[in-house]
Amino acid sequence: MAGELILIVEDNEKNRKLERDILQFHGYQTVEADTAEEGIRLAQATPPALVLMDIQLPGMNGIEALHHLRADPRVIAVTASVMDRDRRKILAAGFDGYQAKPIEVTQFVAAVRHAVGGPATGTVPA
Repeated sequence: MAGELILIVEDNEKNRKLERDILQFHGYQTVEADTAEEGIRLAQATPPALVLMDIQLPGMNGIEALHHLRADPRVIAVTASVMDRDRRKILAAGFDGYQAKPIEVTQFVAAVRHAVGGPATGTVPA
């Protein structure tokens, strides 16, 4: 299923564009924020089906932001923090999934589809 609204919270413009282009190509609607604070405001104004949250953001980090978003949307961490201990810490914080940067397109799309309840192809988030 596509067409769902996905909020991308990412401070790097090139990463935001890549995620947006992939998602829109697959039929998703996107809205974007470059800070956690802006992402929280957008999520409260128009609740998305899914949030893709960078961890290392200026100001509030992605883990702190997760606690403000926990009421409803699923949240996947999209991060360059790829060490096993980082991944465990991120998932223990309550994220619904984890995608390493640089993203692998097939795996990224499968994780998004899985998170919004659509048919997943490839691997699912863990």
